[in-house]
Amino acid sequence: MSETNSAKHPKGLWVLFGTEMWERFGYYLMLGIFSLYMLDGWNNGGMGFSPGKKSDIYGTYLGLVYLTPFIGGLLADRLLGYRRSIISGGLMMAAGYFLLSVHSNTTFFIALFLIILGNGFFKPNISTLVGNLYSTEELKDKKDSGYNIFYMGINLGAFICNFVAAYMRINYGWGYAFAAAGVGMLVGVTIFILGTKHIKHVDIIKPLKDGDMSTLKILGLTVLPMFVFGILGYLIPGNFLGTDTNDAFIAGCIPVIGFFIYLAFTSEAKESRAIKALLAVFSCVILFFAIFHQNGDALTVWAEDHTDRKMSESVSGIANEIGMAQIVVNNDIVSADQTTFDSEIAAMRETEKNMPAQTLEELTAKAAFGNQIGQLEKSRKYFLTLASSNVPPKGSDLKLYSTELYQSINPFWVVVLTPLVVGVFGLLRSRKKEPSTPTKIAIGLVITALSALVMVGAVSASHDLASKASSWWLIASYGVITVGELCLSPMGLSLVSKLSPPRITALMMGGFFLAISVGNKLSGMLSGLWETTEDKKDFFLLNFGLVSVAAVLLFLMLKWLNGVMKENNVQ
Repeated sequence: MSETNSAKHPKGLWVLFGTEMWERFGYYLMLGIFSLYMLDGWNNGGMGFSPGKKSDIYGTYLGLVYLTPFIGGLLADRLLGYRRSIISGGLMMAAGYFLLSVHSNTTFFIALFLIILGNGFFKPNISTLVGNLYSTEELKDKKDSGYNIFYMGINLGAFICNFVAAYMRINYGWGYAFAAAGVGMLVGVTIFILGTKHIKHVDIIKPLKDGDMSTLKILGLTVLPMFVFGILGYLIPGNFLGTDTNDAFIAGCIPVIGFFIYLAFTSEAKESRAIKALLAVFSCVILFFAIFHQNGDALTVWAEDHTDRKMSESVSGIANEIGMAQIVVNNDIVSADQTTFDSEIAAMRETEKNMPAQTLEELTAKAAFGNQIGQLEKSRKYFLTLASSNVPPKGSDLKLYSTELYQSINPFWVVVLTPLVVGVFGLLRSRKKEPSTPTKIAIGLVITALSALVMVGAVSASHDLASKASSWWLIASYGVITVGELCLSPMGLSLVSKLSPPRITALMMGGFFLAISVGNKLSGMLSGLWETTEDKKDFFLLNFGLVSVAAVLLFLMLKWLNGVMKENNVQ
């Protein structure tokens, strides 16, 4: 039986949809609590990192997790095939999530290594398979909408996961939340294996052409220099980009970027123009991801500390009943000045350290005392910028929406708005007025810039952080950036699938994820400025300016890009 017909999307799309939905469930569950976990005190189950160290690790992790797809895409293209790469990558990520559930410095970094490596084998190859499903003449016009549907699967997983994360974290602790991410990844791998019959016909290892570099030579020209440059960047005295890890990451990317430039200038003429067009788009979308992925860092801190998260009485009763309310308690030291507060907390920490812990009862008491200290610290920080009329009486509490839930706003908007965006572009297509894929990406950058202006309004509404801002500001900002995201992110995947020379599609998909990687590292570097920028409006205006520059550059290149699209007979 044929896997496709002219009226429907191929069956394999729904297998990949389900696989990606559960993989992203695990990925975004982990990402949604990652910064909060790193900031939470060690005695409260977290890592106890400083804000600066947290942003550095966050940006480095996000950068590396999208850098390894370059290697994973190449190995899948040349040696492993897509299905084998996806399964092995998924299992590595599952192992990483389960290791994060173990509260230890050693397992923390081993877990991140496994997730980074696993994503490299998983991410570019599942996206490539989606494009391969639309390689026939009757389906090629549906490729953009196919990627939009696939992208909705990503965001269904990203929407659901934060409710699971909040429930597990509130009721059982950080470890159980991370373990839930591992379970989700295993579900995704299972769906993929069960549905592989609908995909195997497009899992084709492409033979090398005369003049193509061998896999070993490519790895020797990129991966080895990447490590050498990264080590040199780390060891250079001083910091050019804020931290040693920032220097190492950007330096390590240089030989990989150089390889793609070399590829663009040494390929045959038509392929060369296509690769150059892709690299031009990649360079612009870097700044989109630098802004977009602040949702897991700077915007998570905004939601935690500066957003009014109080539940209404009707909601709080139900939420508390099912274990979904985050509770902060008023206590003796909430209104103390900072110096007094710090000295009292230090005294409590000393008391906790000296508490006996020989019996099960004493161990339980010590753990409970440590959790109480963590609760006092969190409560005070939340109450500091809360209007005095809203602070509950001493000994009472407030029931809040958990910070993780704000991570579900963006995927909620994606699920809601995807049919609308697909419908608008479908209507324009029927009238032969649909914008080209590069034009959609340029429009997406403009809309992304506007989302930063919404957060400038949020800072004003909070009277420069002197009070809480309404949740509606975050909801609005995420709504605006989601429209930009839908015009850009799935379109980027589609563009790579359309323009890449067939023999290096997954390799170029790795190039797209390299652009995301650099953007993600920049997001951590920008989020690091959050702590040092006095006027937070300036922080969001910087975001606005950076994306606006990228949008202008892409609009200036549209005539050339559209010409390359026309030359390759794609829209």
